[in-house]
Parts: sequence; C-alpha cells; structure tokens
Amino acid sequence: MHPEFFTDNRARLSRLCKAKLIIVCAHTTVQRVNDTSYPFEQDSDFYYLTGLLAPDWLLVMDTISGDEWLIEPNVPETTRVFDGSLLAEEASARSGVRRVLSKVEGKRLLEKLRDSHTTAGTVLDVRRKVGAAAPNPARSRLARRLKRLDFVLVDIRQDITTLRALKQTPERDAMRAAAAVTVDAFEQVKRALPKLSNECELQAEFDYAFKKVGSGHAYDPIVASGPRACTLHYTDNNHALPQNGLVVIDIGAKVAGYCADVTRTYAVGRPSERERAVHAAVERAHHEIIALLRPGLAVTKYISGVDAIMQRELKSLGLLNTPADYRRYFPHAISHGLGIDVHDSLGGPTHFKPGMVLTVEPGIYIPEEGIGVRIEDDILITNTGIENLTGALSTSL
Repeated sequence: MHPEFFTDNRARLSRLCKAKLIIVCAHTTVQRVNDTSYPFEQDSDFYYLTGLLAPDWLLVMDTISGDEWLIEPNVPETTRVFDGSLLAEEASARSGVRRVLSKVEGKRLLEKLRDSHTTAGTVLDVRRKVGAAAPNPARSRLARRLKRLDFVLVDIRQDITTLRALKQTPERDAMRAAAAVTVDAFEQVKRALPKLSNECELQAEFDYAFKKVGSGHAYDPIVASGPRACTLHYTDNNHALPQNGLVVIDIGAKVAGYCADVTRTYAVGRPSERERAVHAAVERAHHEIIALLRPGLAVTKYISGVDAIMQRELKSLGLLNTPADYRRYFPHAISHGLGIDVHDSLGGPTHFKPGMVLTVEPGIYIPEEGIGVRIEDDILITNTGIENLTGALSTSL
C-alpha cells in the first residue's frame, strides 16, 4: 500500500470521528515460551491507519490542528541486535506521518495535549465472550495510561469499522491479488492430490505455493478429511487421507495485509454416492446464494433467501425432519466480512453496499455419517452487481 492510502484513511477518520483527539496503539508482542514470543500480528485498526507492522507504536492525531505524531517504543539494544527494529524514518515514510517522537517526547506530548483536550478517542477492548481468546494487552494498557492522565475515553471502534467496511480501490486490488494467489494454489494442489496421502502433505503444498510468491496464510489452514470435516475449525491437519472420500480445504492467502478466504471440498479416490449427493447439494446452494447478492439488497432478505435454499437442499438429502435439524446440519453463518481481518466487520448494515466484501460459504455436516462439505468464495459488492473474487476456481469435486 502507498503511504497516501494510510494518510487518506486518517483524514477520513478525522472527518467522521466526534473525538478531537485520537490515540490508537499497535499490538504488543506476546510470550510464547520462556524468552520467545509468538509471531507478531499487527492490530488491524492500527495497520489501517499507519501501515506499520512493528509492535508498541502509538498514533496520535489532533483533529483540530491537523497535527499527527507517531510515538516509537523504547527498544532494548539486545532486541535490536537479535530481532531488529523499525527506524523512525522508515515509520514516517511508510505511514505518511511526518513527526516521530521518542517515548519520552511522546509522554510530554500527551501531557501537553491534556491541557487542550478533555476526551480522547481510542479503540477500547470489547467484553470477552465465553471461550474467546484473551485480547492483546496493548489496548487495555493504553486505556489505563490515558485514564491516569485524566482523559475521558471515547470508543471510536464504530467509526473505524464504518470506514473499513467499504473497501477502497487499493484494498480491492490487494484482495484480488490475495484471491489470485489462493486460486492458483488450490489449482496446483488439486492436480497434486492423487499423489498425497496425508492432510499435512496437502497443507505443505499450500505452504510452498504461498511462500514462493512472498505470501502467507491469512489464518490457520483447515485440511479436514472424512469425519474431521464435521469439526468446523479443525486445524490438526495430520490424519491420513481416505482412500475414497472427501477432504475439506479452507485456506486463504494474505497479500499487502488483506485476506482471501476460500473453501473447496475435493474428492479423494472415489467418494460414495451419498458423499457426491451432499457435495452436489452444497454446490447448488452456493451458486444460488451468490446470485442473491446485489447492492441495496436488505440483509434480512438475503438471510431469508439463504434459509429457503439451504432448507430445500437439506430436505432433498432427507436431513430436515424437525426445525432443529436446520442448524444441526448447517450450524454456521452463511457469510462474514473480509478484509484486513479474515472475519472483518461489515458494521452491522441493514443493506449491502458497494465496496463491501463478504464470503459466501454454505456447508452441510452430517456427523453420524462422517460427511462434511463446505464451499466458499469471496464476493465484492459493486455499484451494479457483484464480483466473485475467487470465481475462477471451479467448485466441482
């Protein structure tokens, strides 16, 4: 992404946000074991506003004066030697923010800004859901710091979400690139599939296909063969492929910070007639559901259309005998937003708008029969219709 993209994002946020002082932090590193950290993943909102991929930085924006600052962290010399660090001039060039302050200078800046601002807009942590992972501590740490300075905090999460929900031209181009890398990898893997014997070998083909073009995985790969496909987020990827059956592959590349999210269910050997029938039902539903999408379509109408299609297909397979059977055999949402995050927020819209990118991913899972099938594509809502970013990849077995 060009620095102008991030500069423009900050300008649009300044115009939208009621808070006149905006302070957003990068993620911090998280311990993995002993003295080793997990691979660093940047806070998506901070990336959207700065383009920086380093930990512990801070963005400060005074929307009244139009001034912007980056505050760099103190990086110990040993860390610089072993892991490297982002230089101030590199951060400025990447983000388009001209002034970069040391941590000490940044502390003085915040104290000075408190004299002219009583409130500070920042991205606050949401309440944890049951079973959810612990959030990165950076946001709550920043909130405590700002409270100690007597700022009244205003959550600007919805403002950033509103901006991020509608993809701009550079974002669309990045997602097309991520889609193209993913589609190419799927086609390579499908050709190699007859020679593979284990889920891990299949994943390794994607690892290589992504790595050799400078990309990487947008999320933990799912390679689920046979009954393991009924575990929606199965990621062990270490079981033998069946001699005759199906394998669900849910994998996407990440390019320039933006994700693809694609699922195909492929034949291994000769699947049974029942497996083929389930795949055919999901494939029919998939294409019909995509055909529903258009700009201006009410989300409620989309969901009702999806329900009718999926219920018809479940009934055709003899699976819809009670109302509870619908969510028993189709237990997940049909769509989610896609962007910097693989589950990007669409901002809770009532209607679909041009610039939104979402997945379409019908699936049917029959644990008692050991059969799971899912097909997923990435759809951009345009001014006149839709663009299937991953439509070049066949949905067939």
